[in-house]
Amino acid sequence: MSIMSRSLDDLLVRLPCAEREFSAGGFLFHQGDDVRSIYLVRDGAVHLIRHQTSGAAIVLQRAGVGAILAEASLFSDRYHCDAVAVAPTRTLTVGKRALRSILANDPRLAEALAAHLAREVQATRLRAEILSLKTVAARLDAWLASNDGDLPPRGEWKHIAAQIGTSPEALYRELARRRRSG
Repeated sequence: MSIMSRSLDDLLVRLPCAEREFSAGGFLFHQGDDVRSIYLVRDGAVHLIRHQTSGAAIVLQRAGVGAILAEASLFSDRYHCDAVAVAPTRTLTVGKRALRSILANDPRLAEALAAHLAREVQATRLRAEILSLKTVAARLDAWLASNDGDLPPRGEWKHIAAQIGTSPEALYRELARRRRSG
């Protein structure tokens, strides 16, 4: 759902950037750190995690290949969460100051970023709406409606379960029920 548009990817990789690698469990940044860079995930996966005062952790973003990590940080002084690689990860980092300066002078890049952010808002609203539904069946119906009615290959079903906020087992039971009923 969060694959970045090809044009924005093409524009970002042309900017002055550095490649960084993180092992699984490695931190890209911590909550409260100064925002110095924006990250483009090239390989691997990163979760943005905010820790609550109760000790509970909330995953705010599940960034995979092609995702811009913590886009809102471009307009913040400090990161509002931790970024943790959940698999070996390779990123391109673009300096915040340089990117903001280039955005001010490059309407094509600014428009591509605005379009990307608009798609992210749409996807976030859809996920929130799906998660507000009460049953696994209703959540799956909404997910299917937003994905042209197509399920990915069987090995990727656990990702759907995570997206709709249920366990893989509950999703598998719902899919089996649907197969039995035709």
